[in-house]
Amino acid sequence: MVEFIIGIILLLTFFGLAYYCIKGHNLMIGFLVITIIWTVLPLLGTLFASSDFLAANEVLQYNGVLGNDGLVKKILNNIYQTAPEGWGTTLVNVCWGAWFGRVMMDTGIASTLIRKTVELGGDKPIVTITLLNIVTALIFTAMTGAGPVIAIGVIVLPILMSLGVPKAIALFSFMGSVAAGIYLNPVNFAQYRAFFIQPDQMPDFTLSWYAAHWGYAALIIMLVVTTILTGIFLKKSKTSRAWAAQTRGASTPQKDAPLYTLILPIVPVVLNIALGFSVIGGFVLAGFAGLFLCGRMKGTFKENCQLVNKLYYDGVVDTAPLVGFLLTLPMFNTVATYASPYFTVVLGEVIPTSELVICIVFAVLIFMGLFRGPLTLVGCGAATLGVLSNVASFSVPFLYAIFAIPTITVNIGSCITQSWVAWGLAYTKVESSDFLKLSIPNAYVTGILQYVAVFLMLTGLGAAWYI
Repeated sequence: MVEFIIGIILLLTFFGLAYYCIKGHNLMIGFLVITIIWTVLPLLGTLFASSDFLAANEVLQYNGVLGNDGLVKKILNNIYQTAPEGWGTTLVNVCWGAWFGRVMMDTGIASTLIRKTVELGGDKPIVTITLLNIVTALIFTAMTGAGPVIAIGVIVLPILMSLGVPKAIALFSFMGSVAAGIYLNPVNFAQYRAFFIQPDQMPDFTLSWYAAHWGYAALIIMLVVTTILTGIFLKKSKTSRAWAAQTRGASTPQKDAPLYTLILPIVPVVLNIALGFSVIGGFVLAGFAGLFLCGRMKGTFKENCQLVNKLYYDGVVDTAPLVGFLLTLPMFNTVATYASPYFTVVLGEVIPTSELVICIVFAVLIFMGLFRGPLTLVGCGAATLGVLSNVASFSVPFLYAIFAIPTITVNIGSCITQSWVAWGLAYTKVESSDFLKLSIPNAYVTGILQYVAVFLMLTGLGAAWYI
């Protein structure tokens, strides 16, 4: 009975975290607070729980919670010290990826790629939109963070609106293509992978494996659906050229980067997927190649060092809020293992164990990825993952995919709480309701198709039926 009561209390704190995230409060503080709560409750529960419950859950067998055997201290150290330290690899990837994004912006490679794409599209809006979506997705397979999105957005959005594309549709199309590219972004992959396993676990679950088994399909589905819906929305709307001469951020002509450097944005991803080359090594090689080939390293040694240092500084600043969140999240992931037995008591008979049913439920409830809801990993989805992964037995690739959809398709590409979406709304002066009217249908159509792909490609039953 005690364990059931504690399970109910833990469940209530879970919904409290969901509400906290939906209100847009600081995620780092929210996860730190709930980590403390989820530390205290399971430990206290062992003082009053039944012997059968403790015997069935080895993780809760402390041999005297308040004793002097050092086990409690070891558990606390594991949660608040060892867990964050284990995410060092993820943080290094994030920092170097942010630096690479800044290099692509500073050298003009990203902006040149966009301008050349527009020239190729000519005066046909739908052709230009399609090409821009493809190029934007390719760019964000390597670049990530609010800074790069904004830097590309101040180029792409004025171009689309100068072609007569209504600003809400232009914003929707751009954000959807950004999210599509994130599906193969090595930095985001490392970040999300760490929700499920530690860096030294499952070495075979690499970006290359993930891309071949589901990542390519996820990217293509979102890119195609976003582009098709953009065409449909555009056909039903009235064109507007109010921004024909209002290209903020593009008033000063910028020198084009050499054509042979335009391949550099996807070099790190290609090297990692095709050759198994390290992600950081790809960022370093492609980044310095861009700086040298674009003539940004012609100064003295001291000046070049200052340039590289500044780009690294700016990149890390772009990701600072993310770093804080990532240092708190592993604490929560670890403490969830101690809370999970209590969740099992309350939800063990409710949560489905069928992969097909999970895909259907997640597809129906995909709106819960909005507003940092209980399905998105960059909201309170980490809590849902902690419950689901400890109550039922699913493979890591399957869990990764079902949570990646609401995290990337819904939150990153469709939600107004995402930092760069919020920037885009302010930049284009689009009402949030007008954006959501376009992005939510896209999230559902894309998400349902992606869950079908998950079932067919990442489950034994689906693969057998598919083959």
